[in-house]
Amino acid sequence: MKAVGYYQPLPIDNPESLQDIELPAPVAGARDLLVRVKAVSVNPVDTKVRKNAAPEAGQAKVLGWDASAPSRPSAAA
Repeated sequence: MKAVGYYQPLPIDNPESLQDIELPAPVAGARDLLVRVKAVSVNPVDTKVRKNAAPEAGQAKVLGWDASAPSRPSAAA
């Protein structure tokens, strides 16, 4: 799965401040809904989070929680 994230909070003008990363595909649990997202945005709130939140050592922190995905009518519609 593709994502945008960072390994350390660097100044935004640093080329490594936001990185395209590849993560394992998520697996839905018994009470989860897995959505095929078509687009995600990194917005101003994400840049503030990035500036103040260091990820765990060796791990990337993923940004971008505003997502777009197609929807389908329910069976009842």
